[in-house]
Parts: sequence; C-alpha cells; structure tokens
Amino acid sequence: MRTSSIPAPALMIMAVLSVQFGAALARTQFDAVGPTGAVFLRLLFGALILLAVVRPKVRGWKREQWAAAAVLGVALAGMNSLIYLAIGVIPIGVAVTLEFTGPLLLALVQTRRLTDAAWALLAFAGVVLLGFDDGSVLPLAGILFALGAGAFWALYILASARVGRLVPGVEGLAVSMAIGAVIVLPFGAPSAAAGALVSPLVLPVFVGVALLSSAFPYALEMLALQRLSTRVFGVLSALGPAMAALAGLLVLSQALGAREIIALVLVTAASIGVTVGVRRRRPPASKIPPTPAP
Repeated sequence: MRTSSIPAPALMIMAVLSVQFGAALARTQFDAVGPTGAVFLRLLFGALILLAVVRPKVRGWKREQWAAAAVLGVALAGMNSLIYLAIGVIPIGVAVTLEFTGPLLLALVQTRRLTDAAWALLAFAGVVLLGFDDGSVLPLAGILFALGAGAFWALYILASARVGRLVPGVEGLAVSMAIGAVIVLPFGAPSAAAGALVSPLVLPVFVGVALLSSAFPYALEMLALQRLSTRVFGVLSALGPAMAALAGLLVLSQALGAREIIALVLVTAASIGVTVGVRRRRPPASKIPPTPAP
C-alpha cells in the first residue's frame, strides 16, 4: 500500500506509537544493559542508520553549523538519558506525561495569552496527581529524571529548529545523533558491552529500537507534514503520553491506576490546548524534526 493512500493523521498516530513502543522495547533490556547502556545503543544504532541513509556532507560545514549540531547532540543525549533513567523506576506512561511538561512550558512561554494560564494550571494539576500512586509516593528520582528529560526536550525543540535552518535536509540530525552517542559513550558503553556478551538478543533488539524510535517515525512524520497543518501535527504529537501508557500496558504489563489516567488526560488536554492556541496565533518559523524520544 502506498503511503499516499493512508490518511495523514493515521501516519502521525503510527509515528507516535512507534516512538513509544520503541521506548517500551528498550525497557525490556534494562536488566541486561541498564538505562545508560540502552541509551548508548539506541543513539549509536540510530546514528549509524541515519548516517548510512543520509550521508551528510560535513566537509564544507561552517563553525556555526557544527556548533548548532553539537547543541542538538547535547539535547539528544540529555533527553534520552534522563527519560530512560525515569522509565527504569516509574511506569513509562507516567514518565512520558511528566516529560511533556518541557515542550508544554516552552509553548506557554511563546504564547503569553490569558487562557494559557488556565492550561498551565491544568497541566500543573496533572503533574501533582502524578506525584502519588494509589496513595503511595512515586520515587522522587523518577519524577526528577522525567522532568529533567522535559527540560532537555525543550532545548531539543529550539536546537533542532536552528539546525534545520542551517543544515539542509536531515543531515544535521544524523550528525547530532552521532554526537549524542559519543557523549553517552563513557556512561553507557561498558554496561552495553557487558550485556551484549551475556545476551544475544541485546544488539538485535536495539537495532529495532533505533528503527522504531528514530528512522521509522521520522519518515512517517515527514510524510504527514506534507499533508497536515502544523496545528494538527502538534495536537497529534500531544497524544504521546496516552500512547506511552498503551505501550507500557502491552509490552511491560504496566497498568495505570485511575489517578494516573486522570493526570495523563489533564496534561494531554493542556498540551493540545496550548498547541491549538499557538498555531492559531502564528505559524511556526520552521518545521522542526520529530522528537526521537523517549
């Protein structure tokens, strides 16, 4: 079937599902390689795939292009490392919901409308609810890791927009992912190597994770953007927490309680509300690449 025959919203939903199921698949190997080992393998294979496909011509790059790619590489390393550390200790649906506070706050800063205060309060209520799990407090480390991942996600959005302006196509993303892999290398390579020696499944699984979390969703979102308004694109991207909860349930058997589901709905509604408000006020300066995270 040609992708042109698939509705663009369906392509976006497939892309969001792919990212979250890729993260859940990576979580299944944490016992073997640990969160940092998983991040290193995911970035390494993602970079190798993109570099092989894109073949960026970096010889003629200027200093500002390298600087922009380096900042994006830092954002990728931080965002992926912290969200993987988060899903190591709290359910993936909860972690991704907390992570969404990063782009949500960035959108709020960029809008400055009175109604945005209501969306901010709604999201804050959801975050507060996520601090508790059926009456017991969730691990503080997991909450902080997820919120930190959200901060790096906001940096990723800004950095990827700059890379997109300075570097043609997706060459910048390929180089930045390689930089991210190098940054994570000293923290994740030892556990990744040890895990790969013990389990023959580790390397094939993370090739699949790289495809699900990077190459496949990127291609789908690029195709969707050709036929979708950026407003609709942003709204569909805000379905991430719900898709993460579904992936956690099906892959990891992580069922969310009523409190967590309500919180997820609140944060998702706030993300959609802010996104709709931003798109109605003005179009974005540039189309940014999709988020290859968590």
